[in-house]
Amino acid sequence: MAPYESDDSTLAEEADDLRAGRRKAARYVVPVAVVGVAAATIGLVPALADSGDPDLPKISAQELIEKIAASDVQQLSGTVKITTDLGLPDFGGLGDAFTGGASRSGGDGSSADPSTKLTELATGTHTLRVASDGPDKQKVSVLEDAAEYSLIHNGKDVWGYDSKSNEVFHGTADESAKHDEEAPATPKDFADDALKAVDDTTSVTVDGTAQVAGRDAYRLVIKPKDDGSTVGQITVAVDARTGMPLKFTLTPSSGGAAVVDAGFTQVSFAKPAASTFDFTPPKGAKVTEEDSTAAPRDKRGPEELGGLDGLNVIGDGWDSIATFDTGGQGIPSGSEVGGDFGGFLDSLGDKVSGKFGEGTVFKTRLINALITDDGKVYVGAVTKDALVKAADAAK
Repeated sequence: MAPYESDDSTLAEEADDLRAGRRKAARYVVPVAVVGVAAATIGLVPALADSGDPDLPKISAQELIEKIAASDVQQLSGTVKITTDLGLPDFGGLGDAFTGGASRSGGDGSSADPSTKLTELATGTHTLRVASDGPDKQKVSVLEDAAEYSLIHNGKDVWGYDSKSNEVFHGTADESAKHDEEAPATPKDFADDALKAVDDTTSVTVDGTAQVAGRDAYRLVIKPKDDGSTVGQITVAVDARTGMPLKFTLTPSSGGAAVVDAGFTQVSFAKPAASTFDFTPPKGAKVTEEDSTAAPRDKRGPEELGGLDGLNVIGDGWDSIATFDTGGQGIPSGSEVGGDFGGFLDSLGDKVSGKFGEGTVFKTRLINALITDDGKVYVGAVTKDALVKAADAAK
């Protein structure tokens, strides 16, 4: 099936409508441990095997976006496979060294706290079981070797359970909302976020059909028109019957495997059993209550944060770069630090120079950040050259 491209201004209007509408599909709290300025456009999971090329009626990109916006799937259960390849080095135990192993609950924290446990989804391959029955009942379980982590939302209660450590985290939906922005975890979540980027800098087409998890789907392809972004394209497989995204794949402009790719391998739209969302702490489990006194994180996006504490956004759309001044010095070189940690620092970044002076670019396959030697930071889903150009222009 040949691509069908729609008028950019119309697509932008449809994306605005999608942003304004209430998200009706299942939501799961799954933090993504990536530079926050671009996290909203990042999806998770490996390329799943699609089968067949179903013969479906032709549909325009505008019509398909409208179909996603109108999707009203309240009940579902299934299996999602997630693989993330940001090209990050192995941090080993350095994460605990930086955070002290503490979670937001304070004290020794809890291995069942979703704000720390689910950051593991930011790297590698993971299998999740998901279920939803309306806005007040959701469950996601991360399957591990001989263990399982579950996050359950049932009414006002939010439970996290780590079977490996036999630890339980308990909070309330209201308290969790103070601390956690709704983060993407299903293909629909990712698609909604990606469609926010649709404007006159974006090409949106329907490029053929596919079968995902045994269901017929259209392929929606979203591409930046400019060449300064590290995003190559986003492909969303949209269920032909319900309009619900079944698979989300983000590939980098540099080529190669998907950076992140999320899709159902199995899905049912039947009502899950009520017992799916029941939870009682097992006997002997350590239960940690959420700290309601912890300061909530600011949930505004880069555009809303412009000017706050010196944070500004340069450019528009896919090429936008967030910049701020730390008020201090840049990252020391490995030779200045010395030892294994100095070598680790050098392995993370590339030294660059320009009219702005000198600095270091820290790279992943999607998000790049330039930290100048005088403490200014430029970060976005853009190339190293784009960051240097932005720093030079700000001089």
